Amino acid sequence: MRGLRGAKPGSSKKPVAGAVALVAALALSGCSSIDDMMFGGTSEAGSGVPQDTGIPPDTSQNPDMSGVPAPAPVQAAGTLPPVDSSSSSTAPGSYAPSGGNLPGTLPPVADYGAAPVEQAEAAPPANGVSITPVTVEPGTDTGTPVSQTVQQLRSQLEGLEQRLASGAQRLTDIRTANVSSATTYQNSKAQIMTRLQLGTTRGNPELVAQWNTAQSALDQLSANINTLNAVGTDVTTDSSSAHFVLDQIVATFNVSGAVDEDHRQLAVLEDETNQTIILIDRLLKSVADDIQRQTAYVANERANLTTLANGIKNGELYSADMMPMMGAVRPMSAGNFNAGGGAIAVVRNGNGNFQQSLYSSLNQTLASQPNANFEIVAVSPTRGTSSAVQIAQTTTKRRAQEVLRAMTDMGVPASRMEVSASTDPGLASGEVRVYQR
Repeated sequence: MRGLRGAKPGSSKKPVAGAVALVAALALSGCSSIDDMMFGGTSEAGSGVPQDTGIPPDTSQNPDMSGVPAPAPVQAAGTLPPVDSSSSSTAPGSYAPSGGNLPGTLPPVADYGAAPVEQAEAAPPANGVSITPVTVEPGTDTGTPVSQTVQQLRSQLEGLEQRLASGAQRLTDIRTANVSSATTYQNSKAQIMTRLQLGTTRGNPELVAQWNTAQSALDQLSANINTLNAVGTDVTTDSSSAHFVLDQIVATFNVSGAVDEDHRQLAVLEDETNQTIILIDRLLKSVADDIQRQTAYVANERANLTTLANGIKNGELYSADMMPMMGAVRPMSAGNFNAGGGAIAVVRNGNGNFQQSLYSSLNQTLASQPNANFEIVAVSPTRGTSSAVQIAQTTTKRRAQEVLRAMTDMGVPASRMEVSASTDPGLASGEVRVYQR
């Protein structure tokens, strides 16, 4: 372009033609650079190095052109400048990190200063025990009597570390078994309750089979509690042994005839024993917590199983929060002493579905007094003919036996129930009263 501005008016057309040729050559050179940037060419075109176009510049009319370098390739707007091919073998317009990664990829994890994925420590399982035994440092024999004692103490500590690892693994195995048994139990229980809630037949054999599965799973949980107790006993013994080893180490410091290396090894052994005691106490606490939690869970679910068994037997869902059914069982309050004489529930003759309300009344009573005893009284009327009174007494006694069986199915021990008979002149028909004693 300088050549065009330097041309004088009236000069010949040869310089103009030479300048046009030069501009065309430069344009072609720029196109070559753009092609390389788009398609990743590896030629030197577009690398920033002046190219030989084959047409020397015309300097006849403007001598200063000899010292002017060829114009740089035109850079498209919004693109990165071409990479110098003398310092990088990467294609112009692309970028590769020093590690040789492909364009658009991140450098390896190690380049960020983080540990490789394969070296990352795996998280412990949800039901596992994160206890790692202490690594006991080996020692050299100094030839002194104290050194022999140190070797014996070190051997005892190594045995404790092995038993510690074994106890942690046993606890992990028990927890894994508990997860499986609890899952089986809860699934069976949920299926039974769903069927009872929707309504089913009395004594449905399908529900009986599911109840047996739930009971087997709960029995397995109960057996695991015994295994936990055995683990706790072994860990308690190891704790006593670890404290004994620590006392021996402390006493060995006062034995004469030791060299400095013996005391150094004793100090290391003392630290390792203290760490071992901490781990043993942690394992012992975990075992004790599991025993307490599982014992409470099994005891509570035993009662729930008993309720489910009664529900399957009668084809109804029993729950502690169920309201009494109208006309079946009438829980007694302070205003009903004349009718029931302080009975917690009254079952009238002719009411067939009394189990749900009876369960609710018993549950409320046992919630306030868990050790309560009960008396089931068959109360018959005295009005009417002798045959009518006799029939009413027989019917009421039979009803009292039904109440007794229902309470037994609900989990009330037979030793805490009594059955008796009585009469009430004010009654028109017989009824069974349940008293708390």
